Amino acid sequence: MHVLVMGAGVVGVTSAWFLRQAGHEVTVVDRQSRAGLETSYANGGQISVSHAEPWANPSAPFKLIKWLAQPDAPLLFRLRLDPAQWLWGLKFLTQCTSGKAAWNIRQMVNLGTYSRERLQALRRDLDLDYDYLGKGILHFYTSDKEFEAAHEPTRIMRELGCDRQIIEPAEALKLEPALEPIRDRIAGATYTREDESGDARKFTQALARKAEEAGVEFLYNTEVVGFENTRDRVLGVGIIGEDGGHRTLRMDSYVLSMGSYSPWYARKLGFFLNIYPAKGYSITAPVKDEKAAFQVSLTDDEYKLVYSRLGNRLRVAGTAELNGYERDLNLVRCNAIVRRAAEIMPEGAYWDQSEFWTGLRPATPSNVPYIGRSPLNNLYLNTGHGTLGWTHSCGSAAALADIMTGKRPELDFEFTNL
Repeated sequence: MHVLVMGAGVVGVTSAWFLRQAGHEVTVVDRQSRAGLETSYANGGQISVSHAEPWANPSAPFKLIKWLAQPDAPLLFRLRLDPAQWLWGLKFLTQCTSGKAAWNIRQMVNLGTYSRERLQALRRDLDLDYDYLGKGILHFYTSDKEFEAAHEPTRIMRELGCDRQIIEPAEALKLEPALEPIRDRIAGATYTREDESGDARKFTQALARKAEEAGVEFLYNTEVVGFENTRDRVLGVGIIGEDGGHRTLRMDSYVLSMGSYSPWYARKLGFFLNIYPAKGYSITAPVKDEKAAFQVSLTDDEYKLVYSRLGNRLRVAGTAELNGYERDLNLVRCNAIVRRAAEIMPEGAYWDQSEFWTGLRPATPSNVPYIGRSPLNNLYLNTGHGTLGWTHSCGSAAALADIMTGKRPELDFEFTNL
């Protein structure tokens, strides 16, 4: 079978790799000049099974109301005359019950654990270099209320096999001495030893090179502009290539992995994906003092920020702004991340030299991605991973390759149209 994968971010490239390993011919198209240059470019860097509590949870509606007038809020709705945003928001509210949140945690923990295992096997087999660090993820809390709220999701995650431990402040400081500047403010922490971190862009580009060596064809600087299709089947994908010429690619099957833009293409094919862009930000700064810079990857739950050590760089990423598809850097939000990072570890990095980045993360209301067959028989979905595309990429791709090869995935997950 010849498969066309649309999108060369971390999810598209891993899809191409696992499909090729399953014996299929694979072609990948992407509008950028290389793999991993959009949402995968400078994300938070965590492989975080422990980051499975969805945005939609019982406390979310109250927080969202409080944050509406706060320009640097961790999760910010900028209300627009946009039906897609309102449909997304209404569905989000239906996911905020304790029962729905528990179900969504289950989906994300199962996918995350499986995905982490697939990534670890891939790293061993291919010897990929992407600033990997395997020292776990430490969630720290400077709010008693936020720490208390973390207990129930942590309990659910533990029952599902994610070994996230609740620990005391003293133990958190022992694990990560770089938190010493806020010693007296830490209310508590959780720690997941098996979680990891690494540079998603480096990983994506390294795996793309391996995929090319294995026979995958990459068509960069290539825009998908339309489809030929019947009601239940894709017949071809129209593209404009690097030379500006228009042509149609005709394959046996197709994979839609175009992140926040996936709903645009789904609409062209006559179906709806409830994905909305969640604009996220990151800063990357050079290490200043090795002793003051963290080694364990961190999550600052009160501010919804994640911290990853990428060699001699510190990456801090987070916040989500639902404001359509505009990608302008909002310096208010960038500087809020700098202030918080400098407050946590003032000597850890040259924070005044921070490089700012923003990208659109493809969020579903539940935070659970679309993986599996679409309403069209030969079109498959691997999209909507939100902030966890890096975490879930290898597992999503391995499971999708199984589905497309006619196997039942090992993973216990609510796949689309299985």
